[in-house]
Amino acid sequence: VGVVGYVETPRGLRSLTTVFAEHLSDEFKRRCYRNWYASKKKAYVKYATKYENGAEDIEAELSRIGKFCSVVRVIAHTQPKKLSNSRMKKAHIMEIQVNGGADAAAKVEFAKALFEKEVTVDSVFAQDENIDVIGVTKGRGYEGVTTRWGVSRLPRKT
Repeated sequence: VGVVGYVETPRGLRSLTTVFAEHLSDEFKRRCYRNWYASKKKAYVKYATKYENGAEDIEAELSRIGKFCSVVRVIAHTQPKKLSNSRMKKAHIMEIQVNGGADAAAKVEFAKALFEKEVTVDSVFAQDENIDVIGVTKGRGYEGVTTRWGVSRLPRKT
């Protein structure tokens, strides 16, 4: 789906720029909306015109990632349509870090070659390999049991 380049700063990693593929699936676009049916489905429409007007802007962004970034990650999403027993239509979006290669430019070329292609799990991970997963919570802060576990509050007279 896309590539993100991260720059090393004194306060940690900071994303320099993000480049998306020309054609994005509806499953990916659904994740951008709360109500897909009520929306105008205009996500990333103006971004696709960058490819139509000549991809100089896109190539410039990719070269910036290769030149300045120390960490390159690929943006990928799941394919919920392929699950027969699931009613889910929104894809889960994730960033997968690209390791190996001579420099960041080689990582960007590898990531660009994966645009709009299907990547299988066994092509990324090997059997019995350790995987580091980072999750982000919705961040509700310090909460009591009612919000944390959904316990119902009793009425006044009990």
